[in-house]
Amino acid sequence: MILRLCERLDIPLRERNVLLTAGGYSQIFPETPLDDAALVAARRAVDLMLTGLEPNPAFVVDRHWNLIDANKAAKFLLMAVDSSLLELSPVNMLHLCLHPKALAARTINYAEWRKYILDYLSRQIEITADAFLIELLEELKNYPKPKPSKEKLSDKEKDYSRVAVPLRLETEEGEMSFLVTTTIFGTPIDITLSEIAVEVFFPANAQTTEIINRVFRTDQH
Repeated sequence: MILRLCERLDIPLRERNVLLTAGGYSQIFPETPLDDAALVAARRAVDLMLTGLEPNPAFVVDRHWNLIDANKAAKFLLMAVDSSLLELSPVNMLHLCLHPKALAARTINYAEWRKYILDYLSRQIEITADAFLIELLEELKNYPKPKPSKEKLSDKEKDYSRVAVPLRLETEEGEMSFLVTTTIFGTPIDITLSEIAVEVFFPANAQTTEIINRVFRTDQH
C-alpha cells in the first residue's frame, strides 16, 4: 500500500525509502555511486547525450543542482563566470545562474529568470523537504541583484504562462536567448539514477543558433 501511494503521488525514490522505513519495512531502492560498474550503461548514455547535444551547452546535475559533468560547448556559458565560483567543490548550477559574479551579471531578463528558478526550487522543496535545498533557496533569495544596464531597465518582462522562460544573455558575440530543457532517466529503480538530470541550453532564435555554431566550430580548430 505504501508503494502504491508513493507511485500515485509520484514521490521520489529517496523519500519512498523513508516512508517504507517509517512503516516498519526495509528500504528497497538502492543508491549506487555513479562510477559503480552497475551504472556503466547509464553513464555511457549520459556521455553520448552530452556529445550528441553539441554545439548546445549541456550540464549534468544531481538532486542538489551540483555539477557532475558537462560537454565541451558548456564552457561558452561558463566564460562569464568568475573563476572563484568554478573552483568550488562542488560547483552548483543554481549558484552560477543567479550569483552576481556569474550569469546574473549578463542576464537581460534577470527578474523573470530569477523568479522561474526560485519557483522551480520551491516546488522541489514541497516534494522532498530537502534541508540542503531549503538552505540553497534562502541563499539564492539573498543574492544581491545585479546593477541593471539601461537596456535591462527598459526590457519588458513577459508572462510565458509556464510554457517557456528564456534565458537572455548579453555576450561579446551579441545578445543570445536560450530555452532550457531537463532530461531525466525513465523508470529508474536506483536513487542515484533517478536524481540525475541533464540541463540543455537550446537556442531560442536564429541569431543564437548562428553564434553558438560559429563559436563552437572556431573552438574546435
